[in-house]
Amino acid sequence: MGFMDTLKARIAPARDKVSDFAQQHGGKIEHGLEKAARTVDQKTKGKYSDKIDAGTGKAKDALGRLTHKDDGSTPPTPPPAS
Repeated sequence: MGFMDTLKARIAPARDKVSDFAQQHGGKIEHGLEKAARTVDQKTKGKYSDKIDAGTGKAKDALGRLTHKDDGSTPPTPPPAS
């Protein structure tokens, strides 16, 4: 078993717990993301609205992957860092 396989095996239980938590509380988490985004947008007087919307969208996408809400397939592999 290689290093990455060992690492994945050790992380799997934690990922399962996070996934279970996200499934149980996904609505509350999503509501909290939206509320935080609105608050930050108001505090910055809309100066960063596009970035806030983009970040909120990415967070919701990640939440969807954790709760397996997307299409039931495995999560996409992120692009390599440049």
